[in-house]
Amino acid sequence: MHYRALSPARIIDTTKQLEKRVSERFPKSGLSKVARELVDLAEDTAASSKAMETPIWWLRVLIALAILAGGGIFLFVGTLLTFDRISTGAFDFVQGIEASLNTVILASLGFLALVRAEERIKRQRVFKELHGLRSLIHVIDMHQLTKDPGTLSDAFTPTKNSPERITNSADLARYLDYCSEMLSITGKLAALFAQSVNDGVVIDAVNSVEGLGSNLSRKIWQKITLIEETSRGQ
Repeated sequence: MHYRALSPARIIDTTKQLEKRVSERFPKSGLSKVARELVDLAEDTAASSKAMETPIWWLRVLIALAILAGGGIFLFVGTLLTFDRISTGAFDFVQGIEASLNTVILASLGFLALVRAEERIKRQRVFKELHGLRSLIHVIDMHQLTKDPGTLSDAFTPTKNSPERITNSADLARYLDYCSEMLSITGKLAALFAQSVNDGVVIDAVNSVEGLGSNLSRKIWQKITLIEETSRGQ
C-alpha cells in the first residue's frame, strides 16, 4: 500500500533536492529561480490537494437543512392544510397527481443540484490550481527554447541579439535534463488532485496537464539526443 499512492512529502523533498542541484550548477541562471518557484508551488499544491480530501461541512449542513425544510413543507401541505373544495371527478384527480409528480420531480432535481454543489466547488478549486501548474510548465519550456544543440557546432556564429549560450555540451545536456525533471514533477503535482478528488472531469484535466508536460519533455530529450550524437561524432 505504501507505493500505491503518491506521497506529497516525497514529491516536495524531490523538488527541493532538484532545486539545490540546479542552484549549485547554474547559480545565476533563471532556471534556478524557476526551480525555487517550483518548490513553493509543490508545497502549495500538497496543501491544497490535502484540503480537497476534507468534506465542505458548511455546504453539507446547508444541504441537510434545505432537505429538511423541503420535507417539512411537503408534510405541512399534505397533512396540516385542509381543503373544503369537493373533487369534481376523475379529471381533477388526474390533474392533482400530475401536479404532485411535477413538484416531486422539480424538488428532486433541486436537491440533486445541491448535493452536487460540493463536487462543482472542488472542481473549480482544482482548475485554479492546475492553471498555476500549466503556467509554470510553459515558463520551464521558455527557459529551454534557446538551448539549441546547434550552437555547439564550430560553424555556429552568434549575432548581436543572440542570447547567452551554454558552450559546454555536458552543461547544456544537464541544463536540459533539469528542465525535463521539472516538467516531470509538475505532472506528479497535478496527479495529487486526481488522487484527492474522485471526479472524471478533474481526472481529464489532470491528464491534460500531464500530457502537456510529457510532450514538452519529449522535445527536450530530442535535443539531449542530438547533443550526445554530436559529442560521439567529435
